[in-house]
Amino acid sequence: MITKDIELIDQKISKESAFIDDIFLEINKTIVGQKHMIERLLIGLLGSGHILLEGVPGLAKTLAINTLSKVIKGDFNRIQFTPDLLPSDVIGTLVYNIKSGDFNIKKGPIFANFILADEINRSPAKVQSALLEAMQERQVTIGDETYVLNEPFLVLATQNPVEQEGTYPLPEAQTDRFMLKTIINYPTKDEERMIVRNNLDNNTKSIKPVVSIKKIISSRKLINEIYMDPKIENYILDIIFATRNPEQYKLDDLTPLINFGASPRGSINLAKASKVYAFIKRRGYVIPEDVRAVCHDVLRHRIGLSYEAEAENITTEHVIDQILNTIEVP
Repeated sequence: MITKDIELIDQKISKESAFIDDIFLEINKTIVGQKHMIERLLIGLLGSGHILLEGVPGLAKTLAINTLSKVIKGDFNRIQFTPDLLPSDVIGTLVYNIKSGDFNIKKGPIFANFILADEINRSPAKVQSALLEAMQERQVTIGDETYVLNEPFLVLATQNPVEQEGTYPLPEAQTDRFMLKTIINYPTKDEERMIVRNNLDNNTKSIKPVVSIKKIISSRKLINEIYMDPKIENYILDIIFATRNPEQYKLDDLTPLINFGASPRGSINLAKASKVYAFIKRRGYVIPEDVRAVCHDVLRHRIGLSYEAEAENITTEHVIDQILNTIEVP
């Protein structure tokens, strides 16, 4: 692609992505800090992906996605996953109508733009599968009828890393369906001081819609136009293939630590997330820093560690860091 075309795309993206700043300003009325989480929510929203959030309770996960739904005037539903939950509690079921003698459809909470699947690992595999199928296919089947889910459709699933008792961990094949896995950390002391003050003063501001659902859907198409140089594509592929065959990239010490590397979904989502990140930064082209910025969130749940790695307390973060520090940046 010639330089003039890239400049035109860059100007177009810079103009069309102006609403991103409005979203941040509006969300920051209720959310203090947590910029990383908000950015990842936007990457999932604009990249047609879903997000797995891991963090202890009380870090504004529910508040963040609820606020985002208000900002774009979308529907929001929260599903509390429990061991006794049934698939019909999520997707809906057929209800017998005595008057008509027919079965009527009662749609479940999955029929919304934003779904918070709270503590997804507390529900059995059958319920997890029902949700993950809806995420993948963007539709659900109740009885003989198939219903297409609303767009945009974003699932934010949360896991509590502290409690393991009475949980059903998501298998690797299912976590792979999530575009990103984001780790949420505690706020800084200054941020927490502001949180405490806002709550004690009952300083809650009303959230106004600043962007339409139609704009979000049109922006998704526009993101596909963002220019990605073949060198950036090769950089992404090198990162992914280094998780599968580390010895080919002079990373022999990682070979005994990795059971399996990222799937092709990893390549697709790393490329897509890099484009969305460039859009959020209001650029019409992808640079290596975009890839590096989203790499941990895209890959941390796609690399299987060996028993040897776990015995040595080596995490996927360590593996990704080593890959990024070794692979040549274009």
